[in-house]
Amino acid sequence: MTRELLDRALVEEATKKSGLVWVQGPQSPARALWHVWHEGAVCLVGDGPGEQPLPGLADGATAEVTVRSKDKGGRLVAWTARVVELAPGSESWQAAVAELKGKRLNAPDGEAMPERWARECRVLRLEPTGDMAPLPDGPLAEPPLPTPATTRGPIPAGLPRLLAKRRRGRR
Repeated sequence: MTRELLDRALVEEATKKSGLVWVQGPQSPARALWHVWHEGAVCLVGDGPGEQPLPGLADGATAEVTVRSKDKGGRLVAWTARVVELAPGSESWQAAVAELKGKRLNAPDGEAMPERWARECRVLRLEPTGDMAPLPDGPLAEPPLPTPATTRGPIPAGLPRLLAKRRRGRR
């Protein structure tokens, strides 16, 4: 087998099995995005209310896709993709949306989701170009991107005692 075929197989298998990929557009930071692998490419939906942001991913641009291991979370492969925006209602859009719909968790509108995506969102295909990025030599740790999401505050001081009492009461 040639190196190209082995690289293509690695990209496909790793991406199929990963629950999310890190995607970096030409002028944007890398973001973790949920996806599906469909007909040889990563399919994404976003940029609408309640959906993931897709900054820097424009039709015809390139993006770097990094795939992590589902088990260990480490980087498996990084590859270059060509971004293709699918026209709402087209045959390729409908096929991609059928796959994406099955993987979308906690959708607020259920069966009406494809109509909302057609009106308010973008569906993208990230098609592998065949270029693989070399694995880095050093760590790539960076501070997290700003987000409106917040974490809980400190736990109340009495909570550990309250939980300990519950455990003793069950015995």
